[in-house]
Amino acid sequence: MRGFAVPVLICSFALWTWSAVSAATPADAVTTQQFESLMNTVAAGWNEGDARKAADCYTEDALYTEPPDRQVYRGREALYEFFRGVKPAPPTRMVWHHLAFDAQERIGFGEYTFHGNSRYHGIVIVKLRGGKISNWREYQYKSEVPWEEFTRHNGF
Repeated sequence: MRGFAVPVLICSFALWTWSAVSAATPADAVTTQQFESLMNTVAAGWNEGDARKAADCYTEDALYTEPPDRQVYRGREALYEFFRGVKPAPPTRMVWHHLAFDAQERIGFGEYTFHGNSRYHGIVIVKLRGGKISNWREYQYKSEVPWEEFTRHNGF
């Protein structure tokens, strides 16, 4: 049994080291509160008509998609131009209904309603890097009904 303990200790140490290295570095760590603040800043940028405020929440090389290929934007500057173009009358309005975040994976999601030229209810999944959004993937449904009616059979 003694000869077995040393390899087990070595393997345990190797696994611990690997998990510590592969986890988010302290500089890249984000709390749930920081995630919520970031997502609320994106919404505030759209609600205020401030494309720069919203775009600055994304990494320089961010990828923003609505699969399969309805919308694909690469990079913060492309997002800035896209957000600037989202200025219908009346102004845009973004409301988060639910936000959730996995700090270890740095992946979060938000359920939202977005009003622009049309009203959309949807879900977005985001990946963070360095405290900013590196990946944004949204799925949305065009609907003119309010959120409460849209979710009336399964509202929570």
